[in-house]
Amino acid sequence: MLKSTTDMDWSACTDEYEKLVIRMSTPRVVIDNAVCSTATIVKVDSARSHGILLDAVQVLTDLNLSIQKAYISSDGKWFMDVFHVTDQNGSKLTDESVLRYIEQSLGSIQNGRTNRTNGLTALELTGTDRLGLLSEVFAVLADLQCDVVEAKVWTHNGRIASLIYVKDCNSGSTIEDSQRINRIEARLRNVLKGDNDIRSAKTSVSMAVMHTERRLHQMMFADRDYERTPIFKFSFDTPVVTVQNWAERGYSVVNVQCKDRIKLLFDVVCNLTDMEYVVFHATINTTRDQAYLEFYIRHRDGTPISSEAERQRVIQCLQAAVERRASEGVTLELCTEDRQGLLAEVMRTFRENGLNVTRAEISTLEDKTANVFYVTDAVGNRADPKIIESVRQKIGLSNLKVKELPLICHEKADREDQAVGVGGTVLLSLGSLVRRNLYNLGLIKSCS
Repeated sequence: MLKSTTDMDWSACTDEYEKLVIRMSTPRVVIDNAVCSTATIVKVDSARSHGILLDAVQVLTDLNLSIQKAYISSDGKWFMDVFHVTDQNGSKLTDESVLRYIEQSLGSIQNGRTNRTNGLTALELTGTDRLGLLSEVFAVLADLQCDVVEAKVWTHNGRIASLIYVKDCNSGSTIEDSQRINRIEARLRNVLKGDNDIRSAKTSVSMAVMHTERRLHQMMFADRDYERTPIFKFSFDTPVVTVQNWAERGYSVVNVQCKDRIKLLFDVVCNLTDMEYVVFHATINTTRDQAYLEFYIRHRDGTPISSEAERQRVIQCLQAAVERRASEGVTLELCTEDRQGLLAEVMRTFRENGLNVTRAEISTLEDKTANVFYVTDAVGNRADPKIIESVRQKIGLSNLKVKELPLICHEKADREDQAVGVGGTVLLSLGSLVRRNLYNLGLIKSCS
């Protein structure tokens, strides 16, 4: 049967409409190295959806880029964002492959971003932190013939959260036997329980997980680490967080001031997103080694923060989000040939010399391992250099080195672009905020 002209016209209109929707929903990305002398400008605009800001920030922070400034505006149905980024040395981005990757990745963020386990089994662990705990965990995994391929470990306020990716030592593939998985979970749970954590110690096994660091934030949040009293009093300054309601515009205004570091914006936006808040506008600025972040947020139903209890909870959660990745103590980097039981031996050496691992990043590529450990003494103070050297000699001076973390130092920003200080928070008018965002997106010109 032949289609009528009307049917054919309608079909053509439908196809064109679908194409239009796709074009409008697909993020448009512009990378500019000419506008700013000190940073590469990355602009993104797209249809607004929950979590799109986090996805965009994740693309940049996964490359360990420093975000010097950012301007965000997403009123209505549209999302507009501009980032001023540099590499860890404070230089503009010039590698064409990196620029191409950023453009392609930001152009597909509507599709969601997750980690690929590549045939690995993911172990999630939470419990009470204690000296030597990781030594026991990796000893158990070695005893159960589990080869650790990747892992990340965070500790905060006396709690520990870890994602460990393992494979079978013999077959080199995913561990699928349910009885063996149950045995791994049970052994690890017993280690985490110790003598005093019978109720809160948790282990689970997954074949596929979301972004590792986002998942660690979720695990810490679910463990309510933000409510717990710190066991160790580290020397870093507590992030200053204020929350106020702007009743006239229906926003809650969140200000964060703290020491700047790589992935700071990701950590804050990740927690706001997982707490079901939507960022409508934001200004991020850095001066020297300090970061100033201001967010205009609402609940997903469009309402601002409604109670003093909720306001205090937001403050606690954002302080925890910043502190979880704050680096204290000595940073040690282990680079050597991978072999079964290596991590268990290294961790045992740390424990026997009174070193506590506060954070760890473990990775292997083919037969090489590249691991970074953040260590303190047993009570959270900076470790004695003599003990560090003794540990290095036992593990191998050429294998274990003291790593100097790159310093983040930004040039002083223009007076107009400086973020509003937390000590004297000023609620900017919506018109002024949007105008500044549009100006930095290049959509309007300055009248000066």
